[in-house]
Amino acid sequence: MGDEGRQDERQDERQDDRPAERDAPAGEVARGAGFAVAPGTLKRPGVLVAMPFDRALLARFKDTFPTARWRRKLRRWFVPGTTAEQRADAWIAREISSLDAYGDDKGRDAYAFEPLESPYLTAGAEALLVRTPYSRTVVDTLRTIPFAAWAPEIRAWRVPWRSYEALKEVWDGIEEAARSSEPAARRARREAARDPAAEAERRRRRHPVPRADPPPLGAAVEVAQAGVVVFEALDDAPVAETAALAHYPGITADGPLVWGWWRIPTPAEIADTVPAAAPDAPGRGWWPATRAGLEERLRRLRETARAQATRAARTTREKGAQEKSARETTARHKREPAESRSR
Repeated sequence: MGDEGRQDERQDERQDDRPAERDAPAGEVARGAGFAVAPGTLKRPGVLVAMPFDRALLARFKDTFPTARWRRKLRRWFVPGTTAEQRADAWIAREISSLDAYGDDKGRDAYAFEPLESPYLTAGAEALLVRTPYSRTVVDTLRTIPFAAWAPEIRAWRVPWRSYEALKEVWDGIEEAARSSEPAARRARREAARDPAAEAERRRRRHPVPRADPPPLGAAVEVAQAGVVVFEALDDAPVAETAALAHYPGITADGPLVWGWWRIPTPAEIADTVPAAAPDAPGRGWWPATRAGLEERLRRLRETARAQATRAARTTREKGAQEKSARETTARHKREPAESRSR
């Protein structure tokens, strides 16, 4: 008997009608009607699928996912691939639709009776479309709705009508998170949190450090206010601006402090830095860079590089459009006298 035959026998003996909660893997989400999915791992991308056992259902599953393998300990089918969750959700949606052929009609009737009115929700012919500013809360909430899926071609979440009741239950939280993620709301929060004096101090790119225990020059270290930085120079004289020290409340080291002058590290310097397990002495104002600090600095460097590339591309396009317009204007002016003489 082949591997697949033995695999079917083992599942016949051990797969229950519904997933056992005690065996449920981390992150598993119920999709209804006995179906559930759980994410794979970074090392092995894919999705774990639990479903009610039925020979015909199992045959359809294996026809759709020929590379799926039965995980005996988890009592789940593992479907490999980076897009496995989307493909599994689409297959589950089709199977459940065959169980409840009128599920979408029921959802449309419920919407007609008690509609959700929101600028973030559009009622389409085949599904409800949710468009909001980016919010991790919105994304995490929509992922809990059965069969909801991100549609990159229209940049919206598509929620089938059969999931309208589930969407209605969590809509208040989605709408609140979307409103707080609007650009105007973000700007208002930033303005409310602004401290002009602290911003001016940060732009000076200096940090007080103990004279007796200064950071190593040229190496990536971490400070509370600026994250991972590289100190390039240290003053000899103690800090005389006591008012400026108010912006560095975390420094509790004894002895005189001096100004250390820093810069942002390069990606190569970050890659060459061995991360520390944890801050060893935060009270002195600096400590060896941790893994979290290095990753955050690298993320910000990448964001800055992308923003610069976007601005450069926009400038190039605008310059090209201006040059094209100037050429067209020049050519038109040259044609006009020739047309006048011909007339």
